[in-house]
Amino acid sequence: MLVPVWWMVGSSVVTWLAAAVFVERQTAVALLGGMLGPLAVAVGSWILTANTHRQHPEAVTSVMMGAFVAKLVIVAAYVVIMLRVVLVAPVPFVTGFTSYFIGLYAIEALYLKRLFAGGMSAPR
Repeated sequence: MLVPVWWMVGSSVVTWLAAAVFVERQTAVALLGGMLGPLAVAVGSWILTANTHRQHPEAVTSVMMGAFVAKLVIVAAYVVIMLRVVLVAPVPFVTGFTSYFIGLYAIEALYLKRLFAGGMSAPR
């Protein structure tokens, strides 16, 4: 189901736009960078898990464990690239990254609970 994806993307974009109105451009760019990594990982994780649940429900746990390891590597690489290569402002980047990471995983957890309880259908 794409509803969780729309909630993740929509809430991220709206909160970033709201913050960007009140901060300077460099801070807004760092916050955007802090949002994009967690958003991509959360959306990808949701789609992978929901599709697996629909096609092979017995494989969900192993897929989620593999995705967890992949996310660790991806997130670590993303943070290093953003801070050492792209050179975003570190404090707003880390603040945004942490906030979006926690918020997006809370949204994903609520939808996973609903998916596993049978309260929604998986994506087609």
